Amino acid sequence: MTSKAGTAKVGADANPRRLPGDLSHDALIDRIVRVDHAGEFGAQRIYEGQLAVLGRRPCAKTIRHMKEQEERHLAAFEALIRSRRVRPTVLHPLWNIAGFALGAGTALLGEKAAMACTIAVEEVIDDHYRRQTEALGDDEAALKETIEEFRAEEAEHRDIGKEHGGEEAVGYPVMRAAIRAGSRAAIWLSERF
Repeated sequence: MTSKAGTAKVGADANPRRLPGDLSHDALIDRIVRVDHAGEFGAQRIYEGQLAVLGRRPCAKTIRHMKEQEERHLAAFEALIRSRRVRPTVLHPLWNIAGFALGAGTALLGEKAAMACTIAVEEVIDDHYRRQTEALGDDEAALKETIEEFRAEEAEHRDIGKEHGGEEAVGYPVMRAAIRAGSRAAIWLSERF
C-alpha cells in the first residue's frame, strides 16, 4: 500500500516510531504472552517449593494466598497462549524444576529467606510488566489491562515479602542480586526460546 506521497506502508505494522530491528506487532505480542506464561508458571512453582518446606508454618497461609493469585495469572496466560496461538517457551521443563528448586531452596534457609526470594522476583516482574504496558498500544487494551492488574498483585507480593521480614534475611543483598539476575535471564530466554 502506498500513500499519496509515495511512501510505502506495511499494513498494521506501519509505525513512524518503529526502528529497523524492532519487533512487529505480532512478534511483540507473541513474546509478551510467551514470557508471561512462563513467568507465571515459574512463580507458581516457586510458591509450591516454598510450601513443600514451610507448609506447616504460620507463613504458609500467606504463601498460599500468593500462590492462588499466581495460579489465576497462569490460567489467564494459558488461555491467551491458546487463543492467540502462541508457542510456549521450550524451556518450560527447566522452569518447572528451577522454580520449585528456588522456592524450596530459599525456604530451607528460613521464612525470611523465602520472603527475600519473593521480594527479588517481584521487583523484576514489576519492572518487566511496566515495560510491557508501555510497549502495548491502544489496540491491545485488554491485554494491557490484564498485565496492569497482575502487576499490582505482584507488587502486593513484594510488599508482603517486606512486611514478613524478607529484607532481614541473612545475606539478603547477595541473595537479592542473584535472584534478580536469574529472573532477568529467565525473562530474556523465555521471550526468545
